[in-house]
Amino acid sequence: MKITQVLKAATTAGVVALLMSSTAYAVTLQMHNGGDPGSLDPHKVSGDWENRVVGDYIEGLVTENAEAEPIPGQAESWDVSEDGLVYTFHLRDGIQWSDGTPVTADDFVFAFQRLMNPATASDYAYLQYSIQNAEAINSGEITDFNELGVKAIDDQTVEITLEQPTPFFLDSLTHYTAFPVPKHLVEEHGDAWTETDTIVANGPYKIVEWLPGSYVRSEKNETYYDAENVQIDEVFYHVLEDQAAALNRYRAGEFDILTDFPADQYQWLQDNLPGEAHVEPFLGVYYYVLNQESEPLNDVRIREALSISVMRDVIGPDVLGTGELPAYGWVPPGTGNYVENAYAPEWAEMPYEERVARAIELMTEAGYGPENPLNLQLRYNTNDNHQRIAVAIAAMWEPLGVNVELFNSETAVHYDALRAGDFQVGRAGWLLDYNDPSNTLDLLKTGITQGDGMNWGNNYGRYSNEEFDALLTQAAAEQDLVARGEILAQAEKIAMDEFAAIPIYWYVSKNVVSPKIEGFVDNAKDIHRTRWLTKTE
Repeated sequence: MKITQVLKAATTAGVVALLMSSTAYAVTLQMHNGGDPGSLDPHKVSGDWENRVVGDYIEGLVTENAEAEPIPGQAESWDVSEDGLVYTFHLRDGIQWSDGTPVTADDFVFAFQRLMNPATASDYAYLQYSIQNAEAINSGEITDFNELGVKAIDDQTVEITLEQPTPFFLDSLTHYTAFPVPKHLVEEHGDAWTETDTIVANGPYKIVEWLPGSYVRSEKNETYYDAENVQIDEVFYHVLEDQAAALNRYRAGEFDILTDFPADQYQWLQDNLPGEAHVEPFLGVYYYVLNQESEPLNDVRIREALSISVMRDVIGPDVLGTGELPAYGWVPPGTGNYVENAYAPEWAEMPYEERVARAIELMTEAGYGPENPLNLQLRYNTNDNHQRIAVAIAAMWEPLGVNVELFNSETAVHYDALRAGDFQVGRAGWLLDYNDPSNTLDLLKTGITQGDGMNWGNNYGRYSNEEFDALLTQAAAEQDLVARGEILAQAEKIAMDEFAAIPIYWYVSKNVVSPKIEGFVDNAKDIHRTRWLTKTE
């Protein structure tokens, strides 16, 4: 694995040098993007490394400004009915796909119907369940896609009807699940529409090259309605999961932006590149998911023992050193429309020695201990920081009689394994798509039946609790935001009391930005669209 990474890094570096010299006339952004995109289709992606690419080349009805706040996108304006159920979006004049085909309301209707089509099997479809009949269509209960609450009133008017007033709806439309797809190409090419010889864009950039394992390259889309204000001509989104190698290439001037860095280099960055490391709190939770479909992790005693024995207080300051705060609940602090400090378990206040003693007691009750150890495989996607955390937590579990096998793989392979349920304990993380507690709590909702199986979406651990699900449904129908927040807090308590997963810390964003780059604004979503950036030599 290490040899492969070194060769890949060396090869990519050579390619970049050649390309940089051949396009010296253009303003080119070299972005370290981490993982390898599994797709460029907005209905098929799920990671932040894919969002950076997809969000640059496709734009929805609503988009984000530099602060990641919702602003008009393909829609120049919208109206909302008095009851908050119907949103009418008015598309901009003259918007088009990069092949010259007009972007029309039908593209949005087609896209939302495709998203909810069970055959698409989009893991993220549930993010748009606030739309009328969306969940019923996605589950197969309704088979007529025209029953979806998204209509084309005319070529420039999209009407969306909701199940109930939804405070975060406009924010959710900035997510790639709400992006249009080119109906004319999808109907002709199917899922192959994202091949580089057929793909089109309606956003600030268009995809011109995709070399899996190395980079995606985009160029400024001259047909974009705001193209005159887009300053970066070309973007390379580089695949490189070795953070140390990425930092070395940044120091060599090959990268303009790092989207992560080795935590043990934070002090060095502060001392030697002052102002270039951007470390800011944002809405997200780093956690371990526990596969509850089979033994032994379907036993709540084992899940509790594993969770309470994690010394979260040392992860941020000692293991990482970048200020991450310990997480004992599921919904990040600062999340809107929620109860402050909603979940604070009593065990979190216990001295650590007492927690370990309780964990050993639970393991003994479950039939495990030093004489009969529990063997677990802990999976994580290849990353220096993930490895540090995994090694530390494995050591914390050792006194319980738990033998941990560490297993790492590249990001795409890792998440494929989580979705397939091919793991015991797996590292995962969630960055809020919109500022509402439902966005994290929905991760623990029971999957829906599709065809002969279940689509668990991003509920990798297959946690299922009828009372929890019922509370989410009740909250969705509650109009009073305070009452709704209290209902969701009840749901969080149920899931966390059952140790549905192991939250470890609240995220901080970790970017490194060259002084040549302007317009990079730290924000709670850690979303930085290239259209807002400029680069000076």
